[in-house]
Amino acid sequence: MTGVPRSIETAVDQAKEATRAAIQAGLPRIVVDFNIPELKAMPIAEQFYPLLKELELPFKMFFPDAGAAALARRDWNNPDFSIRGINEFKGRLEPDDEACLIIEPSAVEVNDVEALCNEATGKYVVMLNPKLEDIAVVGIGYAARQLRDRFLSTLETAYYLQPLEGATLLRIYPGPWQVWGETADDDYELLGEFAT
Repeated sequence: MTGVPRSIETAVDQAKEATRAAIQAGLPRIVVDFNIPELKAMPIAEQFYPLLKELELPFKMFFPDAGAAALARRDWNNPDFSIRGINEFKGRLEPDDEACLIIEPSAVEVNDVEALCNEATGKYVVMLNPKLEDIAVVGIGYAARQLRDRFLSTLETAYYLQPLEGATLLRIYPGPWQVWGETADDDYELLGEFAT
């Protein structure tokens, strides 16, 4: 299932397979990024979390705040796993948790996300559509460089999809980053592959 996905469902399937491969390779901090501005993360998360069940990894799910977590619990009929706001301390990781899924954390939550990742030693952390680097929040210069060196550089992108004008940027782990160009017959051709 390689190449530019023709639907969000196909993209989610690609992302799940890339994440499965990253977990099986033992990568502890995994990013899945559908860089499509109008895309809502909640329906993607609902399609995505069954992967952790398939892999039989006890997990918790975290949203940026308690309100979004409550909405997910309601919309998904109170599933049998914990859904919390990332800053709720009572919902933190237990010793038998093997993974956590963090949905759309922003630069506002970057310290909570970093703390959770540090707490999750020996566990898998999967972030869906993180926006952890926002110049308005994190700033530029020394503080931002420290954040990148200390934390953001430890994250591995397992799946990345970004439509561009006339092209698409795609990464499906363990493959390289790819640039696909749109062709005249509404198809795509591979223009280049890159390690980073």
